[in-house]
Amino acid sequence: MLLKVCGMRDAANIAEVLEVAPDYLGLIFFEKSARFVGHDFELPPDLLANAPKKVGVFVNHTLAQVVEKVNKYGLALAQLHGDESPVFCQQLKDALPQLQVIKVFRVANDFDFAQLNPYKPFCDFFLFDTKGKDYGGNGVVFNWNILKQYDNERPLFMSGGLSLYNIQELQDFVTAHKLRVHAIDVNSKFEKSPALKDVEKLRELRRRLQNTPTQNTEKQSP
Repeated sequence: MLLKVCGMRDAANIAEVLEVAPDYLGLIFFEKSARFVGHDFELPPDLLANAPKKVGVFVNHTLAQVVEKVNKYGLALAQLHGDESPVFCQQLKDALPQLQVIKVFRVANDFDFAQLNPYKPFCDFFLFDTKGKDYGGNGVVFNWNILKQYDNERPLFMSGGLSLYNIQELQDFVTAHKLRVHAIDVNSKFEKSPALKDVEKLRELRRRLQNTPTQNTEKQSP
């Protein structure tokens, strides 16, 4: 499973996180988020050149707003975290054919997987997050057992309260049920404060994803 670190904003912290070699770097453009990058956010040119694939996180933005951010920040993927329709996803793909689209679904025990079907022609990935009062960042794990109903037609990003405590359990679950999990998406459980990531925790996560745990890692505090 690849690694997406979301909710980045501070240039110095981004530089530290890049040393962990995440596969995706998430920038949140939702103004109500505690990790909103701000209207004047700029990535330093050296970070921009060396960054992994950049993902823009959007919540009910207009098509023009998404296109503007994609072009301004060189985004490779757009993560649609709101109530965007299949038609909106189609319009986005038509406007930016090179852009990969991640459609987010907030999952509860009564989740109906049939609602994914209209999105499949226009989305490269789905992301499953925990349903809560907010559009994301709830920091709570959903019941992974409902994913046994998923048809695996689109690869997944997995989110929702992922931490050093439960990453091995997730890996075991994904393997046992042969789920097409492309990447894990981490955020609040790997922070010192909103938008400021704990790089040591991310290093440990990277080691575990690469199946090279260090000595006494189970005793380290997540």
